[in-house]
Amino acid sequence: MDVLVFLVPLALGLGLLGLAAFLWSLNTGQYEDLDGAAWRAIADEDGSLGTDGAQAVGATATDLTKPTEPGRKW
Repeated sequence: MDVLVFLVPLALGLGLLGLAAFLWSLNTGQYEDLDGAAWRAIADEDGSLGTDGAQAVGATATDLTKPTEPGRKW
């Protein structure tokens, strides 16, 4: 039971450290553009997506996430 004297404050300290890291990441804008990095990772160097050439060059990430048909949902 004496070990709980060390483990409880250690667990609380690690929890507060994780919360502080999360709040820091919110304040520095780490979650501002969630889709942009994913699209940049799969985009070709010339700006088009995929190998079929269906996507126009210069399209932004917000253009790619919009449904193409009025009633279509992702």
